[in-house]
Amino acid sequence: MIEPLRFDNDALHLIDQTKLPLELVDLVCTTVDQVHDAISRLVVRGAPAIGIAAAYGVCLAGNASKNATKNASANNYLEAIESLATSRPTAVNLFWALDRMKAIVDANTDSESLKDQLIAEARLIHEEDIQMGEAIGRHGATLLTGCQRVLTHCNAGGLATSKWGTALAPIYHLHRSGAAIEVFADETRPLMQGARLTAWELARSGVPVTVLTDSMAGSLLQTGTIDAVIVGADRIAANGDAANKIGTYPLAVLAKHHQVPFYVAAPSSTFDFALASGDLIPIEQRAREEVASPGGIKMVPDEASVVNPAFDVTPAELITAIITEQGNIDSPNANRIAELLLR
Repeated sequence: MIEPLRFDNDALHLIDQTKLPLELVDLVCTTVDQVHDAISRLVVRGAPAIGIAAAYGVCLAGNASKNATKNASANNYLEAIESLATSRPTAVNLFWALDRMKAIVDANTDSESLKDQLIAEARLIHEEDIQMGEAIGRHGATLLTGCQRVLTHCNAGGLATSKWGTALAPIYHLHRSGAAIEVFADETRPLMQGARLTAWELARSGVPVTVLTDSMAGSLLQTGTIDAVIVGADRIAANGDAANKIGTYPLAVLAKHHQVPFYVAAPSSTFDFALASGDLIPIEQRAREEVASPGGIKMVPDEASVVNPAFDVTPAELITAIITEQGNIDSPNANRIAELLLR
């Protein structure tokens, strides 16, 4: 299984996902600013992986404060938390992880042990994500049993988490059990995460994968080629509205029209119970160049404007079930979500 990040000897090692699939490059971060840049540039991406990387990023503030007083050391960590919180606005796992790290700083009474406590908390967040991914795989497999052709959008596999993924976790679970299952991966414009990342990691794992342009998905759903759609999420509101990579919402509409089940897979840390509905989820707006000059190749004239939201929101009524590490939530709504996750 792919492990996109690790923390060793006061350094965060990341698979540089901007280089895939052409190169497998290990990017080493030793400062908070380097981690902030890596998250912003999508060197590391996917809501759970962003949260883990940010947690380890906080620990790197200790590299600059080994001889600091207790207050100065704590301030360095708090400044790191504030900085990393600005790296990307939509993925709630980022803020969830940083809140856990802040709680460690706030409760600190021993400056000499603060760094060790923070590293221990970051490692715990990392290990919990591995366990959650495995559980999502088990729960999701019960919904996909019997499905032979599954469509996904963007990348919600091991590269987007710590190991198993979210949307791909049930795929890996079924593949390992010997089930005949094939993945159809939307290329996911403009950054091609499906073509570059999902196809790469599935092929490495021996899972049959077919890449299609985003505009082909409707035709495959119409002809009955696809048995189910499964995607990840970067933030889920209390009522079940789910923000995911741009292009997810039209897939959900098409799946509903053609009576194909549409599943969202995400850990409980992706739920934002402070937001009543998806209308309140902040949507990241990314750079013009990603659309106008993909890969450095100019595709749009300078006179034309470009719109580039990174995410869209799928209403809960279009979601057949949300798959979490605690179980599946059929026909999700605020009451059913709270009943499972807030009990």
